[in-house]
Amino acid sequence: MRIIDKYILKKFLSSFALVLVLLLPIAIAIDVSEKVDKFLRHADLSASEIIRDYYVHFIVIFGNTFMPLALFIAVIFFTSKIASNTEIIAIHSAKISFTRFLKPYFIGATLVTVLALGMNHFVVPNSNKIFNEFSKKYLQKKKYNQNHITNINLQLGSNDYIYLKSYNLTTKQGQKFSFEKFEGTKLQYKLMAENVRWIEKDTVFRLNTYKKRFILKDKDSIEYGIKLDTLLDFRPKDLINVDDLAKEMTSIKLNEFIELSRQRGVGNLNTYLVEFHKRTSLPISTYILTFIAVCLAAKKRRGGMGINLAIGITLMFVYVFFLKIVEVLGAGAETNAFIMVWLPNIFFGALAVYLYLRNAKN
Repeated sequence: MRIIDKYILKKFLSSFALVLVLLLPIAIAIDVSEKVDKFLRHADLSASEIIRDYYVHFIVIFGNTFMPLALFIAVIFFTSKIASNTEIIAIHSAKISFTRFLKPYFIGATLVTVLALGMNHFVVPNSNKIFNEFSKKYLQKKKYNQNHITNINLQLGSNDYIYLKSYNLTTKQGQKFSFEKFEGTKLQYKLMAENVRWIEKDTVFRLNTYKKRFILKDKDSIEYGIKLDTLLDFRPKDLINVDDLAKEMTSIKLNEFIELSRQRGVGNLNTYLVEFHKRTSLPISTYILTFIAVCLAAKKRRGGMGINLAIGITLMFVYVFFLKIVEVLGAGAETNAFIMVWLPNIFFGALAVYLYLRNAKN
């Protein structure tokens, strides 16, 4: 690595760290001003608990979210500075091409991307879980019957289905339970119960006032009973279908959950697919935003650094706005979650290629 590469890479990483360090305290200060009254409502909540269980994970979550954008601003800032000092002109005078000039930026972007990928797939989900638990306990208003689910249909396999009129996640009890087993389109067996309860220590479901129906070739066989313990291929947590669940699972567990849900016939999994694909697309945007920033800031402008920063911040807000729109659209049942999540990177990637080709010619 040449001296110029080390010089640019050092500037790259130090500027990125500086911008991130400046952004996070601002975000924390805004959050504290909004939440301080809610913290004070709980006399048993200590400052150490708030820091440990809330703001440590706040920094992890939002630091990871700000990472590509902080890098974008940092690259524009320090590249504009060395351009205004005519250092880039001196580099080109030494017969270093624009493509070669990008090498330290590529190395720096790779380091940040690898860090962001590891954070997104394995670290942030755990922080989301602790952060959400704290928020639900101390900051959010308790919703009426938030643990009560109604009209549940779940496919356990290619031929097995269950139905519950209602289920309470707190008491782990459900009403009007039905299990059906098919062979093709023909019903072979049906198990019904007025009440079902999950017995965690035995990992079985206890059915009360049950009825078994076997559909035979020329007749039906019906059996009645008061209590029956039986094994079923699902757990109470499988009945939950909320956005927070996706954010709290590591990518390995999330992928397993998506595949299992597909096998069970869950209709729209796009909420989970958007979260899964976003964990890769957002870190990869680091490359795209880095090259856009270099291409915008590498030339000395009449307006100086201010013009470059204004253009960069405008593009940053357009990217964030675009990202939020495609996340909402990608969660719809009729869309392709993968394409929608990667659409901002495709659009801005094309912009990065155009700016690169324009700078490489000069």
